[in-house]
Amino acid sequence: MHPVLDAILWNVNPIIAHIGWLTLRWYGLFFMLPFVVGTFVLTHIYRSERVSPQWVDVITIYMLIGTIVGARLGHMLFYDFEALKADPLVVFKIWQGGLASHGATIGILLACWLFARNNKFDYLWVLDRIVIVVALGGACIRTGNLMNSEIVGKPSSAPWAFTFPRDTDHLLPVTRPMPAGAVQVAAVPVRFRDGTTSYQPQPEGTPVSADSPMAVPRHPTQIYEALFCVFLLALLYAMWNRTKERTPRGQLFGLFVVLLFTQRFLGEYLKENQVAFENGHLFNQGQLLSIPLIFIGIWVLWRAGKDPENPYGYAPRDLGKAGDSPAPVATAR
Repeated sequence: MHPVLDAILWNVNPIIAHIGWLTLRWYGLFFMLPFVVGTFVLTHIYRSERVSPQWVDVITIYMLIGTIVGARLGHMLFYDFEALKADPLVVFKIWQGGLASHGATIGILLACWLFARNNKFDYLWVLDRIVIVVALGGACIRTGNLMNSEIVGKPSSAPWAFTFPRDTDHLLPVTRPMPAGAVQVAAVPVRFRDGTTSYQPQPEGTPVSADSPMAVPRHPTQIYEALFCVFLLALLYAMWNRTKERTPRGQLFGLFVVLLFTQRFLGEYLKENQVAFENGHLFNQGQLLSIPLIFIGIWVLWRAGKDPENPYGYAPRDLGKAGDSPAPVATAR
């Protein structure tokens, strides 16, 4: 038996269902969920500030493209550049996995800049509102990572630790006696061309042998980050709700970036490295990419609302009083 207090055994199938040629995955569901729910949140924010909700459809398209392109390019450039050099077309093989949150951040920043420039919005006004939705997206993405049993933490003896038997990248050689909460997994060792080793899972139903590797309890870092994003969502929305159109320009964006990437920097100490080249370094790739973003956030936060000619940012006020019909809105160019 698996003792209740030793660890939580997490063996969830990442696939929801097969419908003909289509495979529905939990990660895909949680990836798209914030784009759907976020439109309702952003519509409420825009209406409250007399900005036509028709703009929400426009910026959602920018955000969707920016997030996907940025996350994929970020993964290939920051974590798998050798594969990109060997086959540039691999960047289009999204079904093979590989999305980076720092790349998504850059993609979102560029997408919002294009939206603001093309539609006469203040850039920081756009960012101050969109980070509320991005916090929701961060919580959903990390929940998707949990469903995929990926981006796991380091071994832990905490009673809330999770054991991830589906995470074959971090299986360990079995020891006797096994650590409390550990389980053996039917998998065989494999060696890749770059010299790194991992384990290949055997077909479902394969019996576990005496020397099969084991999955040990680990920090559920996906849950830590998801909960932190929920905290950011509540904090940023409460701050916006208090000031709305008089929110100091850059305040919410700067605070979001500082808090999110400080947590990311510190949280990496509880995570396993995602790629082999990170091993043995003082900081891993996620930490190195977070440092400049933290400083950018501090700079924006320090300057928030200090421009006497533009303290709150601006946006097209397409709505009159509450309940007025929106004026026609131009489509994105």
